[in-house]
Amino acid sequence: MNLKLNTFRAFRSRNYQLYFTGQSISLIGTWMQRTGVSWVVYTMTHSAFMLGITVFATQFPSFLLSLYGGIVSDRYNRYKIMLITQTTAMIQAVLLAILIFTNHYTVWEILTLSVILGIVNAFDMPARQPMVHEIIHDKTDLPNALALNSSMVNLARVLGPALSGIVLQKLGAGICFSVNALSFLAVIISLLLMKLPPYQPKLVKKKISSELVEGFVYLKNTPAIGMILLMLAIMSLLVLPYNTLLPIFAKVIFKGDAITFGYINSFIGIGALCGAFFLASVKPDTDLKIILLVNTLIFGVCLMLFSHISCFPLAMVFATITGFGMMSLTTISNTIIQLKSDPRMRGRVMSYFALAFFGMMPMGSLLIGTVSQQIGAPNMLLIQGMIAIIVAIIFSGFLRKDKLNKRNRRNIKEENVVMKNI
Repeated sequence: MNLKLNTFRAFRSRNYQLYFTGQSISLIGTWMQRTGVSWVVYTMTHSAFMLGITVFATQFPSFLLSLYGGIVSDRYNRYKIMLITQTTAMIQAVLLAILIFTNHYTVWEILTLSVILGIVNAFDMPARQPMVHEIIHDKTDLPNALALNSSMVNLARVLGPALSGIVLQKLGAGICFSVNALSFLAVIISLLLMKLPPYQPKLVKKKISSELVEGFVYLKNTPAIGMILLMLAIMSLLVLPYNTLLPIFAKVIFKGDAITFGYINSFIGIGALCGAFFLASVKPDTDLKIILLVNTLIFGVCLMLFSHISCFPLAMVFATITGFGMMSLTTISNTIIQLKSDPRMRGRVMSYFALAFFGMMPMGSLLIGTVSQQIGAPNMLLIQGMIAIIVAIIFSGFLRKDKLNKRNRRNIKEENVVMKNI
């Protein structure tokens, strides 16, 4: 019972219950659309390079605009920002569904709508992530709320691709995108039902350029955040875009169809969901950076094993463990950054988080799609697994620093006790 209460303690907040429910439904639709877009583009082009372009089109706008999104989040009402971004994303999904139903679509039309969604996300994420602080009254529940957010994302990653695979195969991409459009109603309704304290407008005296510089200087002077962001940026550029190649594994390596593609994503999501629940259950004083180090190593090893296994059931075992290891990168990074950042800087810090995560991934997807076209998807995944292990080793000194400091402080304390006794 105590474990259950500890794992779900953030649900004591009514606003968080609404937030979690609405976001869960919406994210399932988002993963359905994401899976559907990749599958449609690959079936039209049979090109790993175009898969990279697809991810690039969706996420590169975040690279360009997320810093401005962070400033907007710090200056204005995050609640209203979310209502605007979620409504706009719903319209984008409706347009995508209409495009498919007309049956006269081209790859470039799909990519254009993907760019629009990327622009929306550049302003949505810096507002959505810090908003958890505003809806959680007991701040001791915040780490649990952030871990449950990851559970929500990864639950959607399990259900969304699986449902998308079935819907794509049986009903077509138009229905898949229509379901996503409807799912945005859940998050919009949940926002409208929340009871939040009156918004206090902030006095804005600085120019946008000054606030951008201020955010960068803050990160430079706060290595506890800056180093985590640097590690996340490297992994987002070179390793995390491995999912760009999954349609190739589904269709070529495992000789499957859209349902196979959905299964691969879902097994990765199951592992990530287990990892998120694991993080939600850890004690508040647990050293998250050590978990990040171990899980990054697990991620790299299992990615290497998955890359060259043609037996589908065995490959799904490694896909599941890969998801477990991968989940820590975003969840722990997000948790550490939000807990250690100054409240007045939180929106800008989260915009740098978006830059490191969503900004690096499109360029990584483009790079990985191009290179895999030459060396093959299995060899590309093998190299990405090796890179994950190398990154973990390089950052191990920083990630183990707090543990070493605690051990040194404990040793000094014990020595002082001994000296007093003497």
